[in-house]
Amino acid sequence: MNSKPSAPRRPGRRAAVATALALAVGFGVSAQVSAQASVAAPVRTATAAPQPVTGTQGQAVTRVADFYGAYIDAKGDYTDPDATLATALRAHYLTPEFAARLAAWENANGADGVLRAQNAPTRWTVSDNGAVGNGHEVVVTLTFGSGGTARTTKLFVLLERYDRVIDIETTSSR
Repeated sequence: MNSKPSAPRRPGRRAAVATALALAVGFGVSAQVSAQASVAAPVRTATAAPQPVTGTQGQAVTRVADFYGAYIDAKGDYTDPDATLATALRAHYLTPEFAARLAAWENANGADGVLRAQNAPTRWTVSDNGAVGNGHEVVVTLTFGSGGTARTTKLFVLLERYDRVIDIETTSSR
């Protein structure tokens, strides 16, 4: 029989360990991190609140944001870019006439016409620029690189009234 008295239980520490374990399992964090989390450490608060992403079916800004987000994900995975997905996204979001013009532009310029670049951006924003004739113009701002070397490109994406992209330019149609 053990003659040492048992250590007093610490409900706060047990809850912290249980929370860390639940987070590690839920978010796929490695066992090493969850083991480190079980060591008593000061509680840290998040410095930035999660940013929500919202959209509305049929809204031009949402449609362009969906297209660019998925397209950049497909093109931006440098270890395994998904050319099949990028091609399917173009077929879904671009009019056939614009897709043909875009292919000609790409051959002449040696760059991806949707991104107007040879690589994928690190960040992007999408905003409304209003109605243009029977269509709608959306501004896509792409950021390439980070820190002091970051550069931005502003693209003006024109959608037909049926929500397919009919043009991407570096100047506004307005």
